Amino acid sequence: MDRNQIFGIVLIAVILIGYSIYTKPTQEDIEKARQDKVTRDSISRVQEELDKQNAAKFANEENQTLNQESFNQSDSTIQDSAKMNQIKETFGSFGESAIGEQEFYTLENELIKLIISTKGGRPYSVEMKNHQRYDSTTLLLFDGNSTVFGMKFFAENRSISTNEMFFKPVSSNSELNATESEKSAAFRLYAGEDRYIEYTYKMKPGSYLVDFDIRFVGMDKIISSNNSYIDLNWFVNLPSLEKGWKWENQNAGIYWKYFQDEVDWLSETSDEDEESLSTKVKWISFKQQFFSSVLIAKTSMLNASVEHENFEENSKYLKKLNANISLPFDGTANEKIEFAFYYGPNKYDILKNINIDENEDLNLTKMIPLGWGIFGWINRFAIIPLFNFLGGFLSSYGLIILVMTVLIKLILFPLTYKSYASSAKMRVLKPQIDEINKKIPKDKSMERQQATMALYKKAGVNPMGGCLPMVLQFPILIAMFRFFPASIELRQQSFLWATDLSSYDSIYDLPFTIPFYGDHVSLFTLLMAVSIIFSTKLNSSQMQGANAQMPGMKTMMYMMPVMMLFWFNNYSAGLSYYYFLSNLITVGQTLIIRRFVDDEAVLKKLNENKKKPKKKSKFQSRLEDMAKQRGYNQKKK
Repeated sequence: MDRNQIFGIVLIAVILIGYSIYTKPTQEDIEKARQDKVTRDSISRVQEELDKQNAAKFANEENQTLNQESFNQSDSTIQDSAKMNQIKETFGSFGESAIGEQEFYTLENELIKLIISTKGGRPYSVEMKNHQRYDSTTLLLFDGNSTVFGMKFFAENRSISTNEMFFKPVSSNSELNATESEKSAAFRLYAGEDRYIEYTYKMKPGSYLVDFDIRFVGMDKIISSNNSYIDLNWFVNLPSLEKGWKWENQNAGIYWKYFQDEVDWLSETSDEDEESLSTKVKWISFKQQFFSSVLIAKTSMLNASVEHENFEENSKYLKKLNANISLPFDGTANEKIEFAFYYGPNKYDILKNINIDENEDLNLTKMIPLGWGIFGWINRFAIIPLFNFLGGFLSSYGLIILVMTVLIKLILFPLTYKSYASSAKMRVLKPQIDEINKKIPKDKSMERQQATMALYKKAGVNPMGGCLPMVLQFPILIAMFRFFPASIELRQQSFLWATDLSSYDSIYDLPFTIPFYGDHVSLFTLLMAVSIIFSTKLNSSQMQGANAQMPGMKTMMYMMPVMMLFWFNNYSAGLSYYYFLSNLITVGQTLIIRRFVDDEAVLKKLNENKKKPKKKSKFQSRLEDMAKQRGYNQKKK
């Protein structure tokens, strides 16, 4: 180590020692530092204590939260368990099926769309896919919670209503389309393992029928063995679908057919009605004006009770319809009851061809109010075939009615001519009848009548000859009165100013309602009334002879158009249109006949008849012989 290195080391040591002496704290600084340390230590201890307290508090709160959640979970479990025990106590083996969520399944083809609810396994709604309500909205035969369809029975001494139970679908497919092939949907109401009630719905392409089967599997161990039947309750609030509420209401109600017997129904015009069907029933229908929901048994229902009640006028519903039906139940381990639903239009050709059992005619066409007796026969075998025939050539129903009216009037023309000819005979004999009345006083009415009848007989005139052809035409008039309002073909078919030939037409809506008339003005009804007045005025001269014998007839003939004006204002526009055309054609026929019937020629022929000897009828000769014989015997005594 040389001298320079030693000098450097000593210098550095001196500097370090000098710096340490210079920076050494005084006694005051040492005391201050000590006080600061004591303060920092105190603060640290306080902070540590606060942290400990906060940690303990948080831990305590956390424990309380966990304890509360644990308690709540325990309480909920206890409540659910108690609730389930209560449900099982109430519904027995069906307890688990009493809880669930409502789901919807769709079964449809090109004609109808059926929605089925898992709650009750019941038809929830039915849509007619090719038809609409009068306001162009979706047409539903029934919908939602306004319906009930379910069985009621006792199981394990408990009352069970399937309408409130939850069925489980057999398939997970919630949308089934049967436009190309048959589809089916099955739903089961379980009452334990391998014990259930099954509803099966089957639909085919192009059909308004839905097969509906009820199967009871293992129910012999649950349902009371002494039950020979099970109650089925079917209830619907019938919705309004057409324009005229009142007329629609009067054509809606409950129909049914007794097993191998006749069709019957509740009075559709009464506010409420009920009836007990004590014998077997084949089908029961909830009928609307143009559509029906029909439950058809493939065998029969044991009996039923039916009732209806009206809603207030112009509400969204027409009637409350209810049917309580008894179904046969044998109580075996596996049994099935087979039905079919018809959801469709009240169209004659469709209803006529629906058949479940080849050995029994369902007579579903009786739901269409075509009239009783001869009026129904005319509609079924003449008017409907003619109407359908013309429908194959003409697209406008207004033109179909026109052509049909002309054809009917041509067919009836011989009767019209005969009626006119008889009236002409009465008219030309009127001067001679007036002479008789002058000769014989009024107080000798019987003598007057005898003399008048003698004149008719001598001239070869039947005083009822003009009435008989009219009487023969009367059934057709009544048949048409029933046909047009019942024809679904006219529903929502427009012609000229009428938007719906099956309902009333309106050219002006009144700001008020006229009793028995309504709140609108039907132009077709006005035209019909005017045509009746012209026809009556034209024929009044023809009936002078008859009017002389029946003075009140003329007044009645002129009162009829006024009455029909009030009566028909709310009826089918197609009906008023038909009567209007019929009256116009009658007027035209009368004017034509007048040109070919000469009153002088008629009178000449009647005078010639007077000169001819009158041959006595066999009945008259027999009466005279009996009178002579009795007179002879009296003289002999």
